[in-house]
Amino acid sequence: MKFKLESTLVGVAGEYLVAGELTLRGYIASITLRNSRGIDIVASNSDGTKSVSIQVKTNSKGENKWILNKKSETFFSDHHYYIFVSLKTLGTRPQFYIVSSKIVAEYISRNHREWLLGQKSDGSERKDSSIRNFRDPDNFHLEAWHLIDI
Repeated sequence: MKFKLESTLVGVAGEYLVAGELTLRGYIASITLRNSRGIDIVASNSDGTKSVSIQVKTNSKGENKWILNKKSETFFSDHHYYIFVSLKTLGTRPQFYIVSSKIVAEYISRNHREWLLGQKSDGSERKDSSIRNFRDPDNFHLEAWHLIDI
């Protein structure tokens, strides 16, 4: 059965799924308040000496594509990660893609510039937009939990 949730609930589900996966790996994971823009989870090692921030993006179509915004091009650090969640069907484990924020920023910036150079289907010029897309067609970041080094 496919997911039929409103987008807010899909996002919340993704955050809890990521927090659960981090906990199973021995980390302390805390979901932030909804007004913590850009940071959905703060995770640390068990003694609290290292921590990272995480932005979670979830899609419920089982696709390998997530929508971000322009801010993601400049909001990055060595200790900030994206975890992209792909929900396929109820009762199956989601897929998790773990990517450093620097790689996301570089990818969406380059991808958006290339997109702008193209044309609409009617041949006219594309107009800039704040929407950015991240894809991992080769599943390079699939289940790359080792990247979170805390």
